[in-house]
Amino acid sequence: MLRFIIKRLLLIIPMLIGISFIMFVIMHLAPGDPASMRYGLNPEVSESARADFSRMYDLDKPVMVQYALWMKRFLFLDFGRSLIDDRRVISKILSRLPATILLQAVSLLVIFFVAIPIGIVSAMRRNSIFDRVMTILVFAGYAMPTFWLALLLILVFGLRLQWFPISGMGPWYTAYLDGFARARDLIWHLVLPVAATAFGALAALSRYTRSSMIEAMGENYVLTARAKGLPENRVIIVHILRNALLPIVTIMGLTLPGLISGSFIFETIFAWPGMGRLGYEAIMNYDYPVVMGVGVIATFLTLLGILLSDIMYAVVDPRIRFEGKK
Repeated sequence: MLRFIIKRLLLIIPMLIGISFIMFVIMHLAPGDPASMRYGLNPEVSESARADFSRMYDLDKPVMVQYALWMKRFLFLDFGRSLIDDRRVISKILSRLPATILLQAVSLLVIFFVAIPIGIVSAMRRNSIFDRVMTILVFAGYAMPTFWLALLLILVFGLRLQWFPISGMGPWYTAYLDGFARARDLIWHLVLPVAATAFGALAALSRYTRSSMIEAMGENYVLTARAKGLPENRVIIVHILRNALLPIVTIMGLTLPGLISGSFIFETIFAWPGMGRLGYEAIMNYDYPVVMGVGVIATFLTLLGILLSDIMYAVVDPRIRFEGKK
């Protein structure tokens, strides 16, 4: 098992290099340049000043040379400095990363603790009113564009009903509140972003859980367990759910990349001060170092999530560990 984890960790390195190269090339193929975005049509900025700016950040060199210089810094975990405010990229990312981790962690918990129970109940009560209602909601979750859902949540629950705040992590006066009031205000601000982020994955996972449970319910070991007179709760949890976890774990592993990529959309819509919004702002401003830093860290988190999914798969299925020892 340890050898498997080390091997997968080493595979992350060439994947990061390949993905970073693709991002770097695509970013430089986009029309426009950072000097124009920074100085715009300001007549007081001369052409020589713009050239000095490009020379200062190596933007006047060929793309391959720029990438080689960036890779040389990246080996020392140095992403360079922002082209907008000259701040170190790593410090800008670290200041935004906790907000993104908080949003994604809460979304994962909501997906896990809501989707699996819904799938279990739907499987145990097939064709009931509950199952049919959940089926309609699941298909709505598949068909509904997530950005449209986010805007709908803002319109209904934020503007019309005014139940929840529609942007940010908290108002300016949060620093003057005590610990409990601050935590309550943060939870209130999390409701709409988490609902928009988790809805699509929640619908998919609940449907996969239902299908896996129904398939496991027809196996012979389940009939044998019931014939022995075991309590129904034990049959569901130990015999049915445990064997239905394999596809569920796989789907959970595929959920994390979707959440990370979706953070660019939802953090922008809800003005959530996270890494996704920082990346969006950097793309709009042609801030190449920040775009590369956010992209590489998002890629690393995605690959790490897939690795954790594989580890969970091995924990659930002992045959994976046995084959790994060979």
